[in-house]
Amino acid sequence: MQGPAQAQNLRDSLAEAKSDIVVKVGLRKGSKSFAEARAAGFSEENGTLGEMIETLCGSDLVLLLISDAAQADNYKQIFSAMKPNSILGLSHGFLLGHLQSCGDDFPKNISVIAVCPKGMGPSVRRLYVQGQEINGAGINSSFAVHQDVDGRATDVALGWSVALGSPFTFATTLEDEYKSDIFGERGILLGAVHGIVEALFRRYTEGGMDEKLAYKNTVEGITGIISKTISTKGLLAIYNSLNEGGRRDFEMAYSASYYPCMEILYECYEDVASGNEIRSVVMAGRRFLEKDGLPAFPMGKIDETRMWKVGARVRAVRPAGDLGPLYPFTAGVYVALMMAQIEILRKKGHSYSEIINESVIEAVDSLNPFMHARGVSFMVDNCSTTARLGSRKWAPRFDYILTQQAFVTVDTGSPINRDLISNFLSDPVHNAIETCAKLRPTVDIAVTANADYVRPELRQ
Repeated sequence: MQGPAQAQNLRDSLAEAKSDIVVKVGLRKGSKSFAEARAAGFSEENGTLGEMIETLCGSDLVLLLISDAAQADNYKQIFSAMKPNSILGLSHGFLLGHLQSCGDDFPKNISVIAVCPKGMGPSVRRLYVQGQEINGAGINSSFAVHQDVDGRATDVALGWSVALGSPFTFATTLEDEYKSDIFGERGILLGAVHGIVEALFRRYTEGGMDEKLAYKNTVEGITGIISKTISTKGLLAIYNSLNEGGRRDFEMAYSASYYPCMEILYECYEDVASGNEIRSVVMAGRRFLEKDGLPAFPMGKIDETRMWKVGARVRAVRPAGDLGPLYPFTAGVYVALMMAQIEILRKKGHSYSEIINESVIEAVDSLNPFMHARGVSFMVDNCSTTARLGSRKWAPRFDYILTQQAFVTVDTGSPINRDLISNFLSDPVHNAIETCAKLRPTVDIAVTANADYVRPELRQ
């Protein structure tokens, strides 16, 4: 979903700057997206819409924003069609990971850069539109220069980021980006948060809690007050806002959940770094079509269970601005997950800029507001195919391990791991979060239920 957002943002920024640079959308023949592009103001008549290969043949800067699986299947044709000394722009490092896994590489006669917004495409467009009225709106991005054949790559990457509307841009490498990003989608950003709210809702209702209250104490709390507090005040503010009994419940949940979450996160990171997860995405994309005499298996729905039906009823009567309750046990599980993900990335050598933006800011400022607005599918299915596949694959793993290990630890009365709590309270990441929070957009994303900047099939 980066393509529609970035095309419109770049077009509007360049028009505002009175630039003669033309933004042209290239689509595969027969793509249903032609209608969407025309509706957004691109057309064949004015030279801003055309077939993909024909478009990139004549382009100085090619922003390759098709799905990761499509990049894997079509990169040879794309590379051969690009002009010498042109620039290939990516918003995700997936293609590098795929090339590494199959022993291939980018052509040596082109530059390769990346600008990677720390949010889904609909967030990138929505905050850009808000920024036209309120200064400070936008999605922060990372940028990378992987290959520079003529010395222009850094300037072009930074110009691209500015035109997207990113208030702040931090440096990374293409390899670090794909590892942290694909991993993050399966963790706190999408998969893990989906898994933990399913596990918590089931635990609360099986324990006798009213269904609506259980939904409020899981999803509404995480996507509302917990996200808002982390975004504006940091992780410690969650703990410090609790009374003595609340802190005890938080500590119990945090202590029991931290290592089970870390176990799955560790496995996930290594699957991404080894190329296993990338190969899984490519193979899954090919199963969307009939082959080998077997039927097609497109992605199924993920919001059909009881809790999401309850959630729809809760949202229908939710007062405007209601951020839900701060339920200490839920907060303890969520913060444990976030801290475990931070620790994995830190031990794997990622910078604090990347860690905080990928594991904290993107979660609470860009993605969780979509689940708050209309549930888990509205969040997950507005993301890329790679993210949607990963969320579906890994969410059950987090649900299972919390149910089988963390909650059992709590129910059997195991003592709280005081070292874990002490480490959390004194972790230097809190200073890094405080610094990064000063660089967050000054405007919160406004997600409306009838949004016209989301996937067409998710519009109301």
